[in-house]
Amino acid sequence: MNVVLLFPGQGSQKPGMGKDLAEAFPLARDAFAAVDAALGESLSALCFDGPADTLTLTHNAQPALLAHGAAVWAVVRDHLAGRVRAAAGHSLGEFTAHHVAGSLSLADAARLVRRRGELMLESGERQPGTMAAILGDVEGGIEAVCARASAEGGCVVPANYNSPGQVVISGEIAAVERAMELAKAAGAKRAVRLNVSGAFHSPLMEVAREGLAAALDSARLSDPSIPVYANVTAEPVRAAGDARRLLLEQLTAPVAWTRLVERLAADFPDALFVEMGPGTVLTGLTKKIAPSLQTMACGTAADVVQLLAKVA
Repeated sequence: MNVVLLFPGQGSQKPGMGKDLAEAFPLARDAFAAVDAALGESLSALCFDGPADTLTLTHNAQPALLAHGAAVWAVVRDHLAGRVRAAAGHSLGEFTAHHVAGSLSLADAARLVRRRGELMLESGERQPGTMAAILGDVEGGIEAVCARASAEGGCVVPANYNSPGQVVISGEIAAVERAMELAKAAGAKRAVRLNVSGAFHSPLMEVAREGLAAALDSARLSDPSIPVYANVTAEPVRAAGDARRLLLEQLTAPVAWTRLVERLAADFPDALFVEMGPGTVLTGLTKKIAPSLQTMACGTAADVVQLLAKVA
């Protein structure tokens, strides 16, 4: 059975994440310990016990999600050897996918996403912004809604094309609120502000670009051993140089998740798509985008047992 690995982004973190996994499997415990050592602090304690408010901070949530995804992979890696055909991750999750593909050591990946989170948090403080989920079809398209809201004042753009009928917009607060009004007038079922610290995947993140470029340049990035499908292009990445460029571009570009999953479904229609980390967000989105795919989430010790039985 072929396998495609998926790794979630911010929003999936929650206190207790990975705790039972680390208790059950020494390899998972070692992965969390490696991230702790790389960061010089006990991030694992924050993952296992919270508090939620601290865990949700961007510079904590990003390495926490990386650690959990890496811990699951550490446990199942030898069992899935030769079966994994590709990997992808939503926003932050793309960095986890590159670790799993061998592009980044766990220590380098942990330091890199910690820096990314710090830069994104700082950008949000320097140029306040927000994001909102638009649910349901929008007459004329979300791009037209954002263009009109921006023309009336401010900046708002599509940020995450998550699935048919679910797009996240991002930008200056007033422009996002205006786009929410316009989207509802154009047929959207709901428009919901998200609890985020900045306008991620929008031009407002441009101030973080120089710092992230420096962090990427200092990280030891290798060619991935399996293709990692990029958020920006929805195309497979096989070279370190392309990975470095696209991980930087992702900072201000929209996440083309719907196209990415469609491409993966076309390339690997019979594979088992496994979401590694806390929650089932990507599993749900994948089923909406490509209902025929086999999917499962793997974030707990019980999930690992189920996965290993499925691929045995």
